[in-house]
Amino acid sequence: MVQKIFPSPAAALQDVLFDGMTIMSGGFGYAGNPESLIAEIFRAGTKDLTIISNNCGNENFGLWFLLTQRQIRKAICSYLGVNRLFQAQCLAGDVELELTPQGTMAERIRAGGAGIPAFYTRTGAGTLVAQGKPVEEFEGQLYIRETWLRADLSIVKAWRGDPAGNLVFRKTARNFNPEMATAGKITIAEVEEIVEAGALDPDQIHTPGIYVDRLVQSTINEKRIGELTTRPRQA
Repeated sequence: MVQKIFPSPAAALQDVLFDGMTIMSGGFGYAGNPESLIAEIFRAGTKDLTIISNNCGNENFGLWFLLTQRQIRKAICSYLGVNRLFQAQCLAGDVELELTPQGTMAERIRAGGAGIPAFYTRTGAGTLVAQGKPVEEFEGQLYIRETWLRADLSIVKAWRGDPAGNLVFRKTARNFNPEMATAGKITIAEVEEIVEAGALDPDQIHTPGIYVDRLVQSTINEKRIGELTTRPRQA
């Protein structure tokens, strides 16, 4: 078996990073972000990056750190969220923004992993989303053509992984991660727990190890809550 387990996030990223590369980064809000790998990309200072991610981090969290060093040149995402630094850099023209509807982005990533260069969708037809894109009519409805998304590197976060690279995600942390794992030339997965070969139920594996090139145990597993809402206890 090919040795896929690396001793640290820095070691897993060694000889992979280069200026101007495209990186897919899993996560949705605070769930399922490859925090340990992002921290090492921040330390490496790799620049002129194109980032494909749902929301490019939150304040003081995840991909936000790359924005503080202006490492990101372009972002392909579906949500600016409450990341004021990201908003400011996009509005100032410091970061080129390609805003994509969330379902369309998920399908563009899936298409990239499946080798499908383009597909048609009704989402965004007749809106700013359709500008500059081919439009065709099917059964009386307008559809816009969207193209696949692929990356030089995909970084994902899973709950458990085994030496073969098989991954299991936990609940909402699954989000974009399985699709992104298929669409990178190199895929590195950080996991909360590395288990022995055969410990994972084959029927419960979300990402087969054939898509994962390198595996590393997370060094950061912060469980943040996006919006905490409480009510007073009744007497």
